[in-house]
Amino acid sequence: MAFSQPLPAREVFRVFLHLGLTSFGGPIAHLGYFREEFVVRRGWLDDARYAQLLAVCQSLPGPASSQMGFAIGLLRAGWRGALAAFLGFTLPSVLLMLAFAGFAPWLQHGMGLALLHGLKLVAACVVAYGVWGMARQMTPDLPRLLLAAAACALVLLSGTAWAQLLAIALGALMGRWLCRHVAAQSPAAFPAHYGRRPAAMTMALFLAALVLALLWPSRDPTATAMSAAFYRAGALVFGGGHVVLPLLQQSLVDSGWIGSDTFLAGYGAAQALPGPMFSIAAFLGAEVPTGLPRMLAAGLAVLAIFLPGFLLLTAALPAWQRLTAWQGAAPLLAGINASVVGLLAAALYDPVLTQGVHHWSDVAIVAVGLVLLFRLRLAALWTVAWCATASIAAHLLM
Repeated sequence: MAFSQPLPAREVFRVFLHLGLTSFGGPIAHLGYFREEFVVRRGWLDDARYAQLLAVCQSLPGPASSQMGFAIGLLRAGWRGALAAFLGFTLPSVLLMLAFAGFAPWLQHGMGLALLHGLKLVAACVVAYGVWGMARQMTPDLPRLLLAAAACALVLLSGTAWAQLLAIALGALMGRWLCRHVAAQSPAAFPAHYGRRPAAMTMALFLAALVLALLWPSRDPTATAMSAAFYRAGALVFGGGHVVLPLLQQSLVDSGWIGSDTFLAGYGAAQALPGPMFSIAAFLGAEVPTGLPRMLAAGLAVLAIFLPGFLLLTAALPAWQRLTAWQGAAPLLAGINASVVGLLAAALYDPVLTQGVHHWSDVAIVAVGLVLLFRLRLAALWTVAWCATASIAAHLLM
């Protein structure tokens, strides 16, 4: 499958804006939304390329779903497309965090808590749908099924984000042996639109900014110290989403810049809203007493937390392009793709199912949501509406 004619950036922005308004359920669910939108509905990518991009993003620090969106925008519409994808996917949640964070205490009890629970059930439906679709494409034979199962078991048994990197690396190594029968695909995998020099420059910029952020004094909540704190969090966290919260708590709460109640209120609001969890930086940045206008401080925090992940991704894509163009890469990539299926299957079990499905009514709600996706082929927004409404109704009936 070759890439079609490049798209205008405004089209990329429109599609990602819709996703930014409707992608509930957290970072793992976002990957399911992305596959449905860009592989199934629009054909911007095939499953093989989607899995390869996902392997790159999950191997790097930062928000994997936002990095996926950035990469898809870059590959389809160049640098303007990458910026359009980021703005479209992130801007709604940033604005909603600023506007609705004050309502977060309402989400901690009653119907608000039921709504949050319904969004967790959405994640179960969307991730299950994505895992099934990718498994059909990426694990069509016994060797690749075994690789996927091994990756899933490794991640679940270890319980660490580093296990994701190990699973992908072992998938590549084992794929060279178990997937020798896989035929080579087209060498033109990813037109990255730039070469080694820009990639090297972005890597140098990432490292220089990281050293500066690590060394910058953090006693007083100045604008620079706050930016350094958010950059450190974005640069040093694997797994994204909820994993970044302990780093932010250490930098912002333990330092006395904001109170723990304020931090938890922002966390509650972030769970209830669509889009990337990293958008919590907008709320937290506005609460840090830097002396800047709240909107400016929020924008600075958002830029600082997302920037390292995008710099690393930009540095990695040309190297990945060269890898996929190598004639002997087909078995290696087949092993990587199978491992990615295993990683998503592990995420489906923990945290999606373990934290979301607790009662027989949850099972019934998820079952209907899966029918909407699998059988009726309705848009994911219908599943969001069903799970949220059904969860609130179940709460009222109990």
